[in-house]
Amino acid sequence: MYFINSIVRNRVHSRAVRVPLFIAALFCFGLVSQQVSAQQQQSLQVGTKVAPPFVLKSDSGELEGISIELWRRIADDAGLEYQFTESELDSLIADTEGGQLDASVAALTVNAEREARIDFSHPFYTTGLAIAVPSRQDKLTAAISGFFSWEFFVALSGLCLLLFAVGALLWVFERKRNAEMFGGTPAKGLGSSFWWAAVTMTTVGYGDKAPVTLGGRIIGFIWMFAAIIIISSFTAAIATSLTVSQLETDVQGVDDLPDVRVATLANSASAIFLDKEDISYNKVSSVSEGLKQLKKGKLDAFVYDKPIMQFYIKRDFDDDVEVLPEIIERQDYAIALPENSPLRERINTSLLRVIERDDWEEVLNEYLGK
Repeated sequence: MYFINSIVRNRVHSRAVRVPLFIAALFCFGLVSQQVSAQQQQSLQVGTKVAPPFVLKSDSGELEGISIELWRRIADDAGLEYQFTESELDSLIADTEGGQLDASVAALTVNAEREARIDFSHPFYTTGLAIAVPSRQDKLTAAISGFFSWEFFVALSGLCLLLFAVGALLWVFERKRNAEMFGGTPAKGLGSSFWWAAVTMTTVGYGDKAPVTLGGRIIGFIWMFAAIIIISSFTAAIATSLTVSQLETDVQGVDDLPDVRVATLANSASAIFLDKEDISYNKVSSVSEGLKQLKKGKLDAFVYDKPIMQFYIKRDFDDDVEVLPEIIERQDYAIALPENSPLRERINTSLLRVIERDDWEEVLNEYLGK
């Protein structure tokens, strides 16, 4: 009897213990489900940076462009809530690495240095670095306008002053004994002397005027040899004012970059490439600023992502700057993610669906042209 009572008490106690444990398990499961659901509904922080035509800002301040359109389609396909946060390139990489950003979309190039810090999605656009140079038409215009430059007029004025000084010295000796050629009023005599100095320097030698005094002939003899050196120097001065030196240093490709003035954006893929090739360069704050310096003649070459430069040139510098056809280094654009991001597979799957659709080609054509 005691044994039976003991068994009954144990079963009752076991059931009493199981019921609270079951309730606790259901409660924990509910909490976990709520947390998972909250995480799924939580708005993602997506970093971006203006980099036309991949990220643009409309007049109303709304973001648009290839990368923005791509992310919106991915988010719709994957059911993601998000909000954009604008930042600079360095901050995009650092904040994605630190987890402050759940993703970054712009014109972000996949490279080994960044891959060591963050993860990337599948590439969605393949392009490369290119070199922008002043257009040949613009250089010809600059050469012609050089005739009206301040440097040209300074050189020409200096030469005229020298011719007048030599002519005046000759006139002092010739004005009395060679009055037929250098006589008359001082203005007429100095004018004839100036003419003689000019034709002697240029070796035209018409022979209509010649010195007859000993002093005049000594001056003529010295002037003939001195003029050879002077005319050479003057020719060099004219060549400089007409930017012949720039015309002779046309950039045709990467091999020309070490010998010319180059610029790019700091911490960009193009800066990494130039550092790797040991090519010195200046840093500019934006693509537009670099192309503007190129137009003004302060640079000989600007290195950056080809499609981005083409967009700016077409919009603002169409007649002044051109992009060389050579692609100097391949680039793959992708979406940046924190390392081991749980969103990576979902984003990759949706990304591949989006770029495989026919209407995605229409988006590219809209921003880049066919």
